[in-house]
Amino acid sequence: MFQLNTRTVVTIGIGAALYGATSFIGIPVGPDTSLRPAIALLAIFGALFGPVVGFIAGLIGHVLNDLLTSGTVWWGWALGSGITAAFMGLIYLSKGFDPQNGTYKGKHIGLFIVYGVVGIILSLLFSGWFDITFMGEPSDKLLVQVTAASISNIVVFLVLGVPAVIGFARRNAKVSNLSVNE
Repeated sequence: MFQLNTRTVVTIGIGAALYGATSFIGIPVGPDTSLRPAIALLAIFGALFGPVVGFIAGLIGHVLNDLLTSGTVWWGWALGSGITAAFMGLIYLSKGFDPQNGTYKGKHIGLFIVYGVVGIILSLLFSGWFDITFMGEPSDKLLVQVTAASISNIVVFLVLGVPAVIGFARRNAKVSNLSVNE
């Protein structure tokens, strides 16, 4: 599942850089909350490389984005991004799921959707709890923020993340109905 080698480190670095560099792009949907297409990257890196790579790339990418945009790291939300990607990466462990070789079934897509939606909701509940408990943020603000972020992240995951992973797998599928005539 996780091997610390050059490929893994490079994959984490690329994932973190892409997520960090694109997370500021979004449409505001609530207080300090945006509909961010970058959430699809968490789905892609989690599904293609597993929950550990997804977690680390999501965490580091969020930290980078926080530092670049505000100079302050919101650790609860950074951990939440990592948790989201880790849950989405659980599909990587599913027997028969191998998008690198174009192998997946309908049940894999169903599991991927369940893992993603559950991961988004749990990670944002964690982020809200963390902000209330450790950062002293008002709970009414966090209720709106967590609700808006949950809805927008689920929409991005379903509209961009899931189709991107399916498209990647289809692109890598071995075509068996072609023949060479001599």
